[in-house]
Amino acid sequence: MNIKEEIKQALYEVIDPELGINIVDLGLIYHVYLDDATNDITVHMTLTTPGCPMASSIKQGVQLRLEQIKSIGKVTVNITFEPPWTPGRMSEKGRMMLQQR
Repeated sequence: MNIKEEIKQALYEVIDPELGINIVDLGLIYHVYLDDATNDITVHMTLTTPGCPMASSIKQGVQLRLEQIKSIGKVTVNITFEPPWTPGRMSEKGRMMLQQR
């Protein structure tokens, strides 16, 4: 598995604690930048609402999970609300998981 696949898989393992759905299927990840020279990662992501009470927990979950990848350098997680999250960003799988709750 290459580093980009490892990053993607790791992000699928980060779960929104309120919804019980991973942040990728929720559509919270906007961009992941990998510096090929240093293997530093910058993640631009959002939350379902600006006042999300789990913001620090989710951000820390992303940070800690990506830091577990051995070949990764520095990890930076930026939370943005531009553009704002909408349910339309969810994957089909995410919508199905939400309906099953």
